[in-house]
Amino acid sequence: MKHSLLLFTGLLLGTAGAASAQNTAQATTLPPAAHIKPAFNNVKATATFQVEPQVSSVGWIGRKVTGRHNGTVELKEGQLQVHNNQLVGGSFVVDMGTILDEDVEDAETNAKLVTHLKSDDFFGVAQHPTATFVIKSLKYTKVDDSGNNTLIAGVLTIKGKSMGLLFPAKVGIKNGLAAASGSVNVDRTKFDIRYGSNSFFDRLGDKAIDNDFTLNFNIIAKQ
Repeated sequence: MKHSLLLFTGLLLGTAGAASAQNTAQATTLPPAAHIKPAFNNVKATATFQVEPQVSSVGWIGRKVTGRHNGTVELKEGQLQVHNNQLVGGSFVVDMGTILDEDVEDAETNAKLVTHLKSDDFFGVAQHPTATFVIKSLKYTKVDDSGNNTLIAGVLTIKGKSMGLLFPAKVGIKNGLAAASGSVNVDRTKFDIRYGSNSFFDRLGDKAIDNDFTLNFNIIAKQ
């Protein structure tokens, strides 16, 4: 079943435009209340698609002067709001306690890295076990070189801090299945994650960590 869903999703997004993880969109950071003009001003959702966490994925990449780390974090739940096979809204909850690193092979070093990421230096998982993203508005666009066909504006909340983001994505809906994918850079300092940032600390040298981290997402939802 999982294989069939993934195969169908690939075909579905293929009709919306070919995916390209190499072309990461730089998110436009907006005030929390900011939004673009909705594509559907007075249209309410007539169907709710439930996100399938077991076949959806969220990946992350963090970069520093001396290299980079990458891993995953799991979706806890989510919904996509649909009208006439077009996306009109949605919301997602991420389980921050599921953060994993995939590039460090030594088990002890890997565990230390993950523990640090969960600490107050970074995501403060003990007090902030979830992060959320809520779609506020969107519009369909001409397919770009990365296959993106939708511009999404929404509010990302991490560690209790909320910021508006505007970024392109690939969206496809057909036969009771919805899929959305994309890749976006996020400035962690906007969420009060300042550890190792040259913007706040001097003389970090090769211990500096980039302010931006990348989120790659592939969301699958069923009616």
